Amino acid sequence: MHAPTITGGPALTQSKTPGEIVAGPISQEWAARKSKAVSAAVGTTMPVYTAAAGGGVVVDVDGNSFIDLGSGIAVTSIGNSAPAVVDAVTRQVEAFTHTCFMITPYSGYVEVAELLNRITPGDFEKRSALFNSGAEGIENAVKIARAYTGRQAVVAFDHAYHGRTNLTMALTAKNQPYKSGFGPFAPEVYRAPLSYPFRDGGLSGPDAARRAIDHIEKQVGVENLAAILIEPIQGEGGFIVPAEGFLPTLVDWARENGVVFIADEVQTGFARTGALFASEHEGIEPDLIVTAKGIAGGLPLAAVTGRAEIMDSPQPGGLGGTYGGNPIACAAALASFRTIEDEGLVARAASLGERIVERLRGIQSTDSRIGEVRGRGAMVALELVKAGTTEPDAALAKAIASYAHRNGVILLTCGTYGNIIRLLPPLVIDEALLDEGLSILADGLAKN
Repeated sequence: MHAPTITGGPALTQSKTPGEIVAGPISQEWAARKSKAVSAAVGTTMPVYTAAAGGGVVVDVDGNSFIDLGSGIAVTSIGNSAPAVVDAVTRQVEAFTHTCFMITPYSGYVEVAELLNRITPGDFEKRSALFNSGAEGIENAVKIARAYTGRQAVVAFDHAYHGRTNLTMALTAKNQPYKSGFGPFAPEVYRAPLSYPFRDGGLSGPDAARRAIDHIEKQVGVENLAAILIEPIQGEGGFIVPAEGFLPTLVDWARENGVVFIADEVQTGFARTGALFASEHEGIEPDLIVTAKGIAGGLPLAAVTGRAEIMDSPQPGGLGGTYGGNPIACAAALASFRTIEDEGLVARAASLGERIVERLRGIQSTDSRIGEVRGRGAMVALELVKAGTTEPDAALAKAIASYAHRNGVILLTCGTYGNIIRLLPPLVIDEALLDEGLSILADGLAKN
């Protein structure tokens, strides 16, 4: 088993467990308490309870350590308790925890907005508004687009995931477990086909975009369309990277037709893809960009940032929320971005991604069940299929994830068909630790 080498977090020691890791007695006790206290609708991937974490390692309450290849679903990119974030949060808690920015404002909110306006794509005047979660950010981006255009319809794409609120469930493409039994959903939401190179039969990015545009024009009508909403790289949908030219063609069409182009960078933002934002890979400048997850080192914060004239279009008081832009989360966000800059984590994400892809493509060369290795930066996926076909193999993905969990690696699955293994290591992970995690993934493939 691996040693708990933890940087950017507490110093920990490990009680090594020979062979496969199972939930220890203390985790089992907490699981029993959870079953009596927490809704059964709130599931967990792993059967263990965390005691401490940092630097790519999670240690449970029984002393077992796990290599973290999930980062809390792309949240703890700078580590689970980065020193700069801990210091900033401590100072802010000592000053005040809350006043509500809409009542008695504070400087941290303004500083985060200034930062986002500066670093997000687009050389134009911008404004930002802060919220609590990615789903809340998406909801508000749609509100803003509707207010600006005076139109109601919104187009999302196949395989999309945008959240679990009523509107964002409507925008999300996957039924189980996100939508089943929760309708009716918000109206005036439409879906267009995505560029999915592995399953598109060689369709180019511009041609895939024209296919989507034709669908939109026929089924929605430009005169009714407020916004196009898209993840530059889909997250829960399967880490799908659209073919080159798909996104720019959509942006050009949206500009020509007065449609607001919204980039959902909740999972892809803040260095994850080897750029500060995934939109940069194809040089697109979204009218609005939604961020969350990696924004604040693990504290709840989200934002909508975009063109000043669009962001200023709702009436005063039309945007806000009691906790939106909480001062503690703002302090964490400012410290988190300093950490990204100081530690060169954009370049680090790119180098980690190259390391992961090289290793996985080596495995792919001898295993035809790996249909595709794809991604950007430290956001990489394996699409698993029945050998020699393109038929999704969800059972294999589940088996490999389960093997990894039993052998000390936190590994996540995703995809419309449930057949994707996704890798989201912390950007501060030690390379030897990453290599060990990838070796356990390789073992899981070999044994299933």
